[in-house]
Amino acid sequence: MFCPKCGKEYSQAVNFCSQCGTEMHPPIRPSRKLMRSRTDEKIAGVCGGFAEYLEIDVTLVRLIWLAALFLGGWGLIAYIVAWIVMPLEPLPQHASSTVQPSSSTAQPAPNS
Repeated sequence: MFCPKCGKEYSQAVNFCSQCGTEMHPPIRPSRKLMRSRTDEKIAGVCGGFAEYLEIDVTLVRLIWLAALFLGGWGLIAYIVAWIVMPLEPLPQHASSTVQPSSSTAQPAPNS
């Protein structure tokens, strides 16, 4: 195995080059799923979902979709089919802070 940057030879598999620090095996990207966007939606999030999946600007996707609508007429049918078929992006899950107040900071009940 050779380092792709400096050319140092290794007899065993390593993660980083000890000479230059280059990563020997690029990280594997998780598979992406085509889903309707919750954050970038005008009608149903179809164009936003395609833009996120293709990693391009959503305005460009909307312009292409409008061109398909006006030039061929199939844009509306394709949009409706995509709206039905594409799943909605799941809600982002935030870490909930369930901190219980300690007994030392609790206020005593007033005596009456």
